[in-house]
Amino acid sequence: MSAPSTARPGGSVDEPRVWQDVTRTPDERVEHLVEHLTLEEKVAQLVGVWVGADASGGGVAPHQADMTGDVPTWEHVIRDGLGQLTRPFGTAPVDPASGARSLAASQRDIVARSRFGIPAQVHEECLAGFAAWQATAYPVPLSWGASFDPALVREMAQTIGASMRSVGVHQGLAPVLDVTRDPRWGRTEETIGEDPYLVATVGSSYVRGLEDAGIVATLKHFAGYAASRAGRNLAPVDLGPAVFADVVLPPFEAALRLGGARSVMHSYAAVDGVPAAADESLLTGLLRETWGFDGTVVADYFGVRFLETLHKIAADRAEASRLALEAGVDVELPTVDAFGVVADAVRAGEIDELLVDRALRRVLRQKLDLGLLDADWSPDAALASLDDPTLDTPAARDLALRLARESVVLLANPRPDGAPAPVLPLAPSARLAVVGPLADDPMAMLGCYSFPAHVGAQHPETPLGIEIPTVAAELRARCAHVSVHTGCEVTDPSREGFAEAVAAARGADVCVAVVGDRAGLFGRGTSGEGCDAEDLRLPGVQADLLDALLATGTPVVVVLLTGRPYALGEVADRAAAVVQAFFPGQRGGQAVAEVLAGETNPSGRLPVSVPARPGGQPGTYLAEPLARRTSVSSVDPTALYPFGHGLSYTTFAWEDARLVDEVWPTDGEATVRLTVRNTGERAGADVVQLYLHDPVAQRVQPEARLVGYARVDLEPGQSADVELTLHADLTSFTGRRGVRVVEPGDVELRVARSSADVVAALGARLTGPEREVGHDRRLVSDVVVHPATATRTDHQEVTPR
Repeated sequence: MSAPSTARPGGSVDEPRVWQDVTRTPDERVEHLVEHLTLEEKVAQLVGVWVGADASGGGVAPHQADMTGDVPTWEHVIRDGLGQLTRPFGTAPVDPASGARSLAASQRDIVARSRFGIPAQVHEECLAGFAAWQATAYPVPLSWGASFDPALVREMAQTIGASMRSVGVHQGLAPVLDVTRDPRWGRTEETIGEDPYLVATVGSSYVRGLEDAGIVATLKHFAGYAASRAGRNLAPVDLGPAVFADVVLPPFEAALRLGGARSVMHSYAAVDGVPAAADESLLTGLLRETWGFDGTVVADYFGVRFLETLHKIAADRAEASRLALEAGVDVELPTVDAFGVVADAVRAGEIDELLVDRALRRVLRQKLDLGLLDADWSPDAALASLDDPTLDTPAARDLALRLARESVVLLANPRPDGAPAPVLPLAPSARLAVVGPLADDPMAMLGCYSFPAHVGAQHPETPLGIEIPTVAAELRARCAHVSVHTGCEVTDPSREGFAEAVAAARGADVCVAVVGDRAGLFGRGTSGEGCDAEDLRLPGVQADLLDALLATGTPVVVVLLTGRPYALGEVADRAAAVVQAFFPGQRGGQAVAEVLAGETNPSGRLPVSVPARPGGQPGTYLAEPLARRTSVSSVDPTALYPFGHGLSYTTFAWEDARLVDEVWPTDGEATVRLTVRNTGERAGADVVQLYLHDPVAQRVQPEARLVGYARVDLEPGQSADVELTLHADLTSFTGRRGVRVVEPGDVELRVARSSADVVAALGARLTGPEREVGHDRRLVSDVVVHPATATRTDHQEVTPR
């Protein structure tokens, strides 16, 4: 055992150091600390410190300036130990090697100054890659959903986690498992899509990848955040319990059971007037007692204090802290604020110390699992082979490119009347006018949680740190005749560039119009946190630019680089082709250009519906009968391009779709089989989607909902047999009594190319008694594709651990 540390006034450290003895049980090690830590030392383990956070401006968190103005000195903060270090790499541009050395020095200081030598747990953002300067910027989660490829997402997460681990980070604040409910919400780009099954399967795979790399995955935002009124950020949420249970919660449940996530971040939302940070039924009753979660619950940044300042359910910091601790919040992030008064509140009888001890046990157990309580832990371990850390390796860039390729969605590519072929793929000899505010803009590829947009934008003197080729640059490399014209800016109302852009389009064989969003934070962009939209029109005068280009008579290929779907009803019928990419990352320009040039066969599918009109009723495909087009309303909410839609440059035939047995026990399985054949002349990937339609149920149901899918890669002429097996649990929903049930009766399994393009409707009858099902139910379908060499589909691989 190591020698006892020098005790500071107020206590001493007993020998031997039980908490560092790996021969003791985890409970023994943790309980020894709980027994011997002073109250101040206990509370210190429940807070983070955000060194370098900007207290003068908007920063990277809501109300950051209000909450970071009076942070005590570093020496004062760490004198009793420290629970978390907040974003040492993601607060300002820092060279990776320098950052790793600085972090190690901070950890040595924390260990040396506290009696028990407990290091801090270090967390960073990693939603679109490690949010650090010079780190690979991957496609945003909406692109993950568009890929319908959980295996590739898991591989990406493993790579992200390894890069974080290499510089001393322990925890990643990702993934976002909110299900998109209203795409006007600025954070739509952070979501995986509008379907809970897609979010659950892809999100669980991301969690597995991050956890496999040794990084604690943090599920956010638990729960209901994306269902805010009118799609406004941090706005009230009105949700019935059935929608909450059947749409909002399943991705979180799956990511815990199947992904093995060790942390959950509470939402800012108040659902039906109860803020998540103070909801004991959610954070303790459901999360821990029902689902069996034993990890840590961390606050979304300043979320505890918001109980006082925004939600107005607490009179002061002490009451806010009590409510959060009672509910089940363990760690206050990003920096000590409300919890700074907890010790005094305990002594005053306002907070029970048992609540502090409960949170402390969870925090210490996680640190123990990470090895931070072991005697041989060293802050220099991450530096052992770290002469010059590279956070943007060739392998990582290749992975980002592969995911970007799979996420590009070809929405429309009609063959013009009398033409031998559609405009796409582009002919190499075609004279191109590449037009639009995002045509030659590297930032067009990045979401708001990529470092250059999230932090780098506040440091214009600092280079991007990574190479981000644009669509225009990549097209120049592929086509002999390319001219580039901005036409307008994303949000600037000026039309001064229209004339030049229109003239260029008239003189070209094809015009490629690249339009969409600029990611930012809190109003500094058109997409991203705090950048909500009043309607779903393209920002600024971009729609007018498209009108002018389309009026030239030159074929116009519309390329959208966005963080949300935009209404395209006035564009689609006139465009030669429409291509959608959701902030596809630093290699996204190459991926889009490859699709346009025909080097890559598009295989992405929409994870969100694309509306026809910008206003009225933004919604998702999970619409009940009365939410669809009816004769009693003049508003038609039918999507222009439905969830799951996407085209290819090859053709696929789906043959012999059948149910193995039409009788389906309410406690048994049903199997759907079909053959997918590539009938075209080039290799490609198709996505078989399986939807459940319940024609008569005790509670109103969506017209259809996704219950399985398979991504199938085939060479020309090749075929594959696809088999999807569903347990009856996947038909369950929240019944009239408020419990989840499998209800007997007739159902329909729809084999479909999208939620609106059904190839085969297979009737089945659920037989047997009505069953109540709980948290141990089956969550995903089993998928088998033969031959195995012709496929990459792996959401069935996400199994409990």
